[in-house]
Amino acid sequence: MTPGAWLLSLPVKLYRATFSPTVGMNCRYQPTCSAYALEALEKHGALKGGYLTVRRLLRCHPLGGSGIDNVPD
Repeated sequence: MTPGAWLLSLPVKLYRATFSPTVGMNCRYQPTCSAYALEALEKHGALKGGYLTVRRLLRCHPLGGSGIDNVPD
């Protein structure tokens, strides 16, 4: 993982450790947005991985889709 991607992954890891257990499993997509974010940052680095993460978060709303949404290669 690049240093920039590692830095962007810190808030995701903090969210997973603190807030995520209290919210429960209410995700519309598989994998969850936080797992998607970590995988995207690992595969694509800070810029493209960050872009993919933001794009995924914007799709996660009541009128959005659901189902399996894997990180593109």
